[in-house]
Amino acid sequence: MDLWILATIAATIFQTLRFMLQKQLSMGALSTGGATFARFAYSAPLLAAALGLWLFASGAEIPEVSARFWIMGAIGGLAQILATVCVVALFRARNFAVGITFKKTEVMLSVLVGLVILGEGVSALGFAAILVGLCGVLTLSKTPDAAGHWTQRIFTRAAALGLGSGVLFAISGVTYRAATLDVGSDAPLLRAALTLSAVTMMQFSAMALWLRWREPGQVRAVWDARRKAVWIGLSSVAGSLGWFVAFTLQTAAYVNALGQVELIFSLLVSVLVFKEKLSPREGFGIGLLSLSVLLLVWAVA
Repeated sequence: MDLWILATIAATIFQTLRFMLQKQLSMGALSTGGATFARFAYSAPLLAAALGLWLFASGAEIPEVSARFWIMGAIGGLAQILATVCVVALFRARNFAVGITFKKTEVMLSVLVGLVILGEGVSALGFAAILVGLCGVLTLSKTPDAAGHWTQRIFTRAAALGLGSGVLFAISGVTYRAATLDVGSDAPLLRAALTLSAVTMMQFSAMALWLRWREPGQVRAVWDARRKAVWIGLSSVAGSLGWFVAFTLQTAAYVNALGQVELIFSLLVSVLVFKEKLSPREGFGIGLLSLSVLLLVWAVA
């Protein structure tokens, strides 16, 4: 089995664990911003230390990077921060499995982002996959027991957060791949580790300043919640390293497509950990999105 496949599957497992912990903290000790910041607060120092030890032990030098590396990394880091905020906020409105499914619209949206930014077209099968996915999103968008006109029931805050996270994660995946390809090294792990460490440190600094300005007390709250929040950092390190290795070895479209196995893990967490129940409509919507992913994988294969 190819390394990028193993790295992607491992990344989805650790990412599901991280989102599970963030959901728990965002519903109690921390705000949405605080739960998002916990990821970077406990992962950035670990990544910097691990990279330093690796370079020291191996005797390797830090590879050369250009200005494009920092630009792509900064764009991807900002997009990932905003996407994570959207997902954590979505967890407050809908159950875990539905929230993760909304996030996974990044596979379909990455095709649209590629069309707009890079001018990359899609096949007829790819377009069909996008339409099926849109039906799934519309099915999931309706909040259970919601009243009012059908437009108010479908075009909800939860739908906006979910689709927003999908667009932002799609952007971060493409820009992260661009950054890793700009590292002057032939070692995939070193390229991934350097990019991940640089991006995470930028995210840590930016979010710390933002919270000090907009949400005084949340930085302290993240420290007070360290017994649980530190596991967010550890799972984030493992998951992010898996994603970066995969993006280094394979195109973002294929990596994101395989990453849909996260839906299976999210369903298990939703039912077994949070004791949440899926309505038949939500199950049908998840099924449509899963079908769209399979069609999209077939289209790009």
